[in-house]
Amino acid sequence: MARFVLLLILSVVVARVFWRVVDGVIEGLTGRPAGRSGSAGVPGRGVQMVRDPVCGTFVVPDRAVTLTVGRQRLYFCSETCCNTYRARTA
Repeated sequence: MARFVLLLILSVVVARVFWRVVDGVIEGLTGRPAGRSGSAGVPGRGVQMVRDPVCGTFVVPDRAVTLTVGRQRLYFCSETCCNTYRARTA
């Protein structure tokens, strides 16, 4: 009985490794994730990023905290950086 359980566990592990290798080959050939419905929170390729003027972190404009000063729009990685910028310019 113990041999059967060990053999079952081993076959599951081997099958999982096999499918991960197949997914990796498919991903390498197509350039997109295989077997996954997109990565949550990760922008697509070619997204223009902007730099936070306080800490220097690059952020995606659609997800950044924004502040408009005159005609210029500034992008921040967080409310903390935005508040730091406001305190410096006040």
